[in-house]
Amino acid sequence: MPDVDVKKTLANYAAAVERHLETCLEGRDIAPRLAEAMRYSLLAGGKRLRPVLCMVWAEIAGTPAQAVVPFAAGIECIHTYSLIHDDLPAMDNDDLRRGKPTSHKVFGEATAILAGDALLTEAFSLMLGVTEVPAERVLQATAVLAYGAGPSGMVGGQQVDMELTGRAGVDLRDLQRMHSLKTGALITASCLAGCILGGGGEQDMQNAMEYGKHLGMAFQIADDILDVVGDQQELGKPVGSDQDQGKNTYPSLVGLEQSRIMAVQCAVQANRALQGYRGPQVDFLGHLAAYVVERTN
Repeated sequence: MPDVDVKKTLANYAAAVERHLETCLEGRDIAPRLAEAMRYSLLAGGKRLRPVLCMVWAEIAGTPAQAVVPFAAGIECIHTYSLIHDDLPAMDNDDLRRGKPTSHKVFGEATAILAGDALLTEAFSLMLGVTEVPAERVLQATAVLAYGAGPSGMVGGQQVDMELTGRAGVDLRDLQRMHSLKTGALITASCLAGCILGGGGEQDMQNAMEYGKHLGMAFQIADDILDVVGDQQELGKPVGSDQDQGKNTYPSLVGLEQSRIMAVQCAVQANRALQGYRGPQVDFLGHLAAYVVERTN
């Protein structure tokens, strides 16, 4: 596999999403404070991993990434809403996100909740506004995202996370199920939606789901490890908060070394889903799986 500058490639794809996010709320009749809170979290930085996965899988399936940028921007709106709500006092009660005070610290809990609600609903407006892809693909991809973000996906995972917090006797199967929903479902949906938008066939969709599932697990294990050994300034959020809150994590369950081994195994499994594909996008996804495991933020 040719060498790929993962950070540079990720940033190049993300730039198109960033430009769309910067303008999607302009000229709208939105209460000023609500608009400010939405933009505050939406434009606070981040890798834009999920929208980039959507764009890259669309390209692998045969459609230019630019054609699905509005859809990809909608995915980032969903992800950002989830972070705003996850940080609330009733959830994880975090003070920092992406190196900045969390939304409820700046705007108060009520506006933070509404900003999250607004971003979630705005996401589907952006997705359904895609015009350069056949409408039936847009509808199918939007349904995939709704499922992945909802009670059978990310939101369901958040509920399981709260139920497992502080609980003794949690085993690896419980943890994997929780993270396959909380983290993995939206990552998998982003890959699958991109493949659908791009016009991929049944086997392509299966491969996209397999890649997303294992990449999501690798990402979460790495996140758990960074909460133990990471640098707060580089991470942009508190280190050690999982232990402080009584979270069940991979390091707390199997130790740091075994967690690292598991993350690498997940990255290898993600790359198996890419066998049979060729091209720079595939090379990028292959290196991305390793980057997700080795990242420091």
